[in-house]
Amino acid sequence: MTVTESVEPGVGEGRPQSSLGTKAARNLATTTKSVPQMQGISSRWLLRVLPWVQAQGGAYRVNRRLSYTLGDGRVSFTNIGSEIRVIPQELRELPTLRGFENDELLVSLAGRFQQHEYQAGDVIAEAGTPMSQVVLIAHGKVEKIGRGRYGDQTVLGVLADGEYLGDQVLAGEQGEWEFTVKAVTPCIVLTLREQSLGELNGGSELLREHVQRSLSCRTRPQNDHGEAEINLSSGHEGEPDLPSTYVDYELSPREYELSVAQTVLRVHSRVADLYNQPMNQTEQQLRLTIEALRERQEHEMINNRSFGLLHNADLKQRIHTRSGPPTPDDLDELLAVVWKDPAVFLAHPRTIASIGRQFNKRGLYPSAAEIEGHRLPAWRGIPILPCNKIPVTDTNTSSILLMRTGEAAQGVIGLHQTGIPDEYQPGLSVRFMGVNEQAIISYLVSAYYSAAILVPDALGVLENVEIGRDG
Repeated sequence: MTVTESVEPGVGEGRPQSSLGTKAARNLATTTKSVPQMQGISSRWLLRVLPWVQAQGGAYRVNRRLSYTLGDGRVSFTNIGSEIRVIPQELRELPTLRGFENDELLVSLAGRFQQHEYQAGDVIAEAGTPMSQVVLIAHGKVEKIGRGRYGDQTVLGVLADGEYLGDQVLAGEQGEWEFTVKAVTPCIVLTLREQSLGELNGGSELLREHVQRSLSCRTRPQNDHGEAEINLSSGHEGEPDLPSTYVDYELSPREYELSVAQTVLRVHSRVADLYNQPMNQTEQQLRLTIEALRERQEHEMINNRSFGLLHNADLKQRIHTRSGPPTPDDLDELLAVVWKDPAVFLAHPRTIASIGRQFNKRGLYPSAAEIEGHRLPAWRGIPILPCNKIPVTDTNTSSILLMRTGEAAQGVIGLHQTGIPDEYQPGLSVRFMGVNEQAIISYLVSAYYSAAILVPDALGVLENVEIGRDG
C-alpha cells in the first residue's frame, strides 16, 4: 500500500503533518466567488439624468417656431505646410454670404485673403479705427475688448477657430470698430481688405447686391432668438386698432430617428447546460454584454455626429474659456447661456479635477449636491457629473456641457421605444437566433436610442478647456 501525504507550505523539514492541510480541504469546499467583473463599466450619469421619451414609430419630430437663418456658422480652412487658405464654399457661413451661389466668385474672393500671425497680446483691430477688413480666425483665440458702463475696459466676448469679424465690410458699409480685438494666444488670421473687392473684375457689384439683400432680410421683425415676431399691443387706452398676428412654424422640422447598437452573443450549449452553478452562465454573459452596449449608447449620445450633444449644440451656445483652464468665471459664463432652469454640468473626470484645482487656487470649495444617494461636486447648486465619454484631446483640452432637461422645460431628452419584441430592458431586446451545427446558441442583443435638443438654449458647451495647465 502506498500512502501519499500532502505537505503544507511552511511546515518544517522532517516534521510530520498532524492534520488535514488547507490545500486538500479546498477540494471539498464550495468556493465563494464574485460575478464576473468589468472595468469598462462607468456611472453613465447622462443615461441616468436624462428624461426618456417614447419615440413611437422610431422617430421624434421637434417642431419649432420659424426662425430666420442669420448665418452664424464657422469657417473652415485648409493648409499646405504653414500656408493656410479659406475653403471658398465655407465663406457662405458668413451671414452676408449665406445663400450666395456663384462658386467662381467665391473662389476669386477666397484667393484675396491674406495670412497674418499674431502673438499673445497683439492688437488685431483697434477700437475707433475704420473697419476696412474682414477678419477670419484660422487658429487661436482672441478677445473683444470694449468700454464698460463706467469707462473701464471689459471683455465683451471671446472668439476662436473658425469665427470671424467685420463681414459687413463686404456690403461696402463705412464704419468703425466698436471694440479692440486682441490675441489671447498665438493666432493665425486671414484678412480681406475692402480695396481687394474692387479687384473682382465686375464681380464685386454682384457680390454687393447679394450682401445688401442679406442685410435687408435682417430687418424682418424677429425676437432676440431670431424667431418671427408675434405682434402684440399693451399699455394702451381707449379703443385703438389692435395688431393682428399668427405664429409661424418651421416648414422642415428636425426629425430624430432612433439609432441602434447591436451585437450577437454566442454561448456554447454545453456551457449553458452544465456550468450554471452557482451562477447562470448565460445571464452573466448577457449582463456584461448589455453593460458594454449601454456604455456605447452613452458614447454615441455624446459624440455621434448626427445626434450627439457635442456636435448638435447650437453654435451660439458654444463659448470659450477666458484664459484656458476652467475657472469659476468660465462656469458662470456657461450658466449665462443656459440660464433657464439649468439641471446638470457634464465633464470628464480629469476636467472635474482641473475645476477643483482652479477653485482651490481662489480659496473656493465647491458645494455638494446629492443625486440618487451620491454626493457630487456642484457650482451654484448645479451638480457637476463625471462623464468619461467626453473626449480629451492629445493637447489636454476637453469640453464642459451644461443642459436643461425634460420636455416640459424645452430641454434635452433621451429617446427610446419601449414595448418592442423580446424586450429585456426598456428599449433593449434580446432575441433568440437559434442553435447552429456546432451547438452554439446565438442571441441578438439590440439597444435603440437617440437624444434630442428641443430648443437651442437647452444646451451650452464650454470648448477648448485646458486641463493640463493650471495658470
